[in-house]
Amino acid sequence: MTAPSVDAAPAVPRGTRPPPPQVKRVGVNDLIDVLALGLRDFRAAPTYDIFFAGIYVLGGWLLILMLVAFELPYLVYPLAAGFALIAPFIASGFYVISKRLEAPAPDGGAVLSWGIVLGTVKSMFSRELGWMALVTGFSLFFWMDIAALLSFGFMGFQFFGFRELIYDIFTTPSGWLFLMVGNAAGALIAFAVFSYSVISIPMLFHRDVDFITAMLTSVRFVALNPRVMAIWCATIAAMIALALLSGLIGLFLVLPVLGHATWHLYRRAVAPP
Repeated sequence: MTAPSVDAAPAVPRGTRPPPPQVKRVGVNDLIDVLALGLRDFRAAPTYDIFFAGIYVLGGWLLILMLVAFELPYLVYPLAAGFALIAPFIASGFYVISKRLEAPAPDGGAVLSWGIVLGTVKSMFSRELGWMALVTGFSLFFWMDIAALLSFGFMGFQFFGFRELIYDIFTTPSGWLFLMVGNAAGALIAFAVFSYSVISIPMLFHRDVDFITAMLTSVRFVALNPRVMAIWCATIAAMIALALLSGLIGLFLVLPVLGHATWHLYRRAVAPP
C-alpha cells in the first residue's frame, strides 16, 4: 500500500483549530525493527547515503582542524558530541530516500535519481523545515557556549595544546569534575533537543504542518513513551560515539542507518490524520 507524498489534513470548520496529530505507543521491538529497516534502506541505496554522510564527515573534519589550528582544543570534544544534537536534522536527505523506497514511483519511472533526491532536499528548506534548522542550530551553539564556560570554569583560561589538555583532564581532580559536570550538562541538553526533534523533522518533511506543531507532537510522543525513547536516545548516542572514535569514518554507516531508522520510527509514531 503506497503512502501519499503529504498527508492531507482533515477538513475543519473555519475559525477552529484542527486536532493535534495523534501519537502512538511503541516498544523496544519497534526500535529493533526500525534499525533493521534503516540497514535495509542503506543497502538499497548506498551511493546516495554515502554522498550525504560524506558531506557531514568532511564538514566535521574541517571544523575539528579549524579548532586545533586556532588553539581551541577544549571545544573539539563538545563539537564531536554536538553531532548527537543535530543528527535528526542532518538526516533529512535520508528521509527522502526512505520515502522514495517505500513504494515505486506512480509514473512508472525510477524510484531514485540524483535529480529527484537533490531536488526534494532543496525544496524542503523553503518550508517550515528551515525554521526547524534554525532551532536545531541554535541548540548546538548554546551547547558549545556551555561547554566553553565549563572549560574556563574548571580548567582555567590557559591551554597549552591538545595533549596537555587531555593530560590535565584525566590526571587532575578538576579535570575529572569537569568531565562529570560537562557530560551531565550535555546529556540534559541532548535529551531536551532529542525530545522536540526525534520525529518533528521527518514530520515536517512529510506533512503540511508548522514547526511548532511538529515539535509539540514530538514532545508528546516522547512523554507517551519515556522508557523506550530513553533507550532510543542512548542507542543514538552510543552509535555516534563509536563512529566518532573511528575518526568520523563510522559516520558513513551510522548516519544513514539512523536517518532511515528515524523515518521509519516516525511512520510508526504518528497516526495518519
